[in-house]
Amino acid sequence: MAADLSAISDTSEQDLVAWLVGHGEPAYRAKQIRRSLARGSAASWDELTNLPKPLRDALAGAYRWMAVEPVAEQASADGETRKVLLRLRDGYLVETVLMPHHGDRNAICVSTQAGCAMRCAFCATGEMGLTRHLSAGEIVDQVRYWQRDLVRRGDRVSHVVYMGMGEPLHNYAATLASARMLMDAALFAISPRRITISTSGLVPQMDRLAREGLPLNLAVSLHAPDDATRSAIMPVNRRWGVEAVLAAAARYVTATRRRITFEYVLLAGVNDSSATARALAAALRAHGRTADFHVNLIPVNAGPGGFRRPSAETTERFAEVLRAAGIVATVRISKGQDIAAGCGQLKVDEPELAVKV
Repeated sequence: MAADLSAISDTSEQDLVAWLVGHGEPAYRAKQIRRSLARGSAASWDELTNLPKPLRDALAGAYRWMAVEPVAEQASADGETRKVLLRLRDGYLVETVLMPHHGDRNAICVSTQAGCAMRCAFCATGEMGLTRHLSAGEIVDQVRYWQRDLVRRGDRVSHVVYMGMGEPLHNYAATLASARMLMDAALFAISPRRITISTSGLVPQMDRLAREGLPLNLAVSLHAPDDATRSAIMPVNRRWGVEAVLAAAARYVTATRRRITFEYVLLAGVNDSSATARALAAALRAHGRTADFHVNLIPVNAGPGGFRRPSAETTERFAEVLRAAGIVATVRISKGQDIAAGCGQLKVDEPELAVKV
């Protein structure tokens, strides 16, 4: 992969048109090329056989086909969840996950940063620290990687969740630009209602996203209803506390008319008691209608901090307290834990390089 060339996914349609016209090609080729990138199965410029061979050669000399390069891929024992390690142009590595759901949909979990600056106590990515932001093309090409494979099987990507490595709203410009590319009817044509952006609670960016006028789903990593507990496991809470985050979530609902999902990782003995569930219910009810919120309970996956998963009984009791208060609460079915592809488990480790694509 020629690192000195721009990736085609990081090239605007306007710039591509200018390049084509400058090379004596009709402008309509730009739409043709971009549609093939988003919906085709080609793995290189040479396989884009709907273009003349001289044009393919010229494009290969001007643009990288992909902004990311696969290094290693793993599949879970259930044969469904798959994770791939991708190399960026400067050698840094990120991971992305394909999560099929019983033939009903294909959800892709994408990374937005190499590493993460948030340092949540239970998250493996946070242990890495932040290396750099990804470009919009590097985010989109994670979807392209899986799309190409699915198209070959007569399928396609249906949902995208920004829940991989990094804090999406910390890399706001590239996150939003990539989401717009995924929504573009001429490209991936994924409904904004099938795109979910997660955040650990960056309040100014939450408000900025609310003003974009896009009905994107927002998932807020809450993990505690009080500042003392949340600050202990999520350093970002020391800047924007629980009250500020919940108020921003309520403003997002008002602006977008989209229900907010609160991600809540359950840590045994830390934030999983019935009293904590009642405090969470009260905090949510104080910030809007219960119909505006959905709590997604996630028993912690193996990772840093030495945290333990609560029992199934404790988890269900927590959910029942919320439901009794009129709040929709579900327990996430953990997928891909055996390949460290579950929530909070994405982290680049050298042993992964042994599993080659």
